[in-house]
Amino acid sequence: MMTQKFIITKEQVGARLDVLVSEMSKISRTRATELIRDGLILVNGETKRAKYKPQDGDEIEVSIPDAETLEIIVEDLNLEIVYEDADVAVVNKPSGMVVHPAPGHGRGTLVNGLMYAIKDLSGIKGTIRPGIVHRIDKDTSGLLMVAKHDDAHEALSEQLKAKTVKREYVALVHGVIDHDLGKIDAPIGRGPKDRIRYEVIEGGKESVTHFEVLQRFLDYTLIKCRLETGRTHQIRVHMRYIGYPLVGDPLYGPKKTEKSEFGQYLHALSIGFNHPKTTEYLEFEAPLPEEFTAFLNDL
Repeated sequence: MMTQKFIITKEQVGARLDVLVSEMSKISRTRATELIRDGLILVNGETKRAKYKPQDGDEIEVSIPDAETLEIIVEDLNLEIVYEDADVAVVNKPSGMVVHPAPGHGRGTLVNGLMYAIKDLSGIKGTIRPGIVHRIDKDTSGLLMVAKHDDAHEALSEQLKAKTVKREYVALVHGVIDHDLGKIDAPIGRGPKDRIRYEVIEGGKESVTHFEVLQRFLDYTLIKCRLETGRTHQIRVHMRYIGYPLVGDPLYGPKKTEKSEFGQYLHALSIGFNHPKTTEYLEFEAPLPEEFTAFLNDL
């Protein structure tokens, strides 16, 4: 654990704690916010929120954990690496695969496979989430960015926070949407009664989804969704909220929905971002999984 101490000057008064820590410790604001949330940044010996504004003479103590030794079972899961260089990789995750180990999912996760396929991964997220910058649900297929070192991780995280990463999904929903374009701007938070489910609730986090109709069927609609924010289960929650839940969704879909091993019909089709080192814009696309295409053909 590396510890740093700083004294706030008159010139710094008025700035937020996360901004000051980022500047003084030479780390990203995202990383500073994580350390504040984890109780590793103290103001005069006390924890404060990221938006707190320290006063003249306040002592800021910053504790930055050492990189943890990774102890994950390495498995050859035949991952599809769409792109890889010295700084970043893009992987096409199959439906049914959990992104990182958790209780009950110690093997067979994307991280287990990444540890085999990619030797160098960032360590910011700790032992169970090396390289993982963002996630998609277990039963959602498609593209994910992977950071190969901490500087790349911070750069990609900053782009996600700034909403500059392009993320497009294809989804099949119940019902026939009669308009071609739509925008859902509704805050999302954990359900007050069921903590596993997320809902549109007052006081939730800002959540914005744009969608475009690609094809209409007798009882279903195929849509493309673009995420402006990236909340847990965002597309699933938003589409249920407006009355068009995802087909095959066991958590947010209607009781009478298609049951399949594929899970919900949701695929992370494309992702675009600025390279963390060269800043060159990169964009990748992954075709729909065979199971998804087969079901559309049946329709």
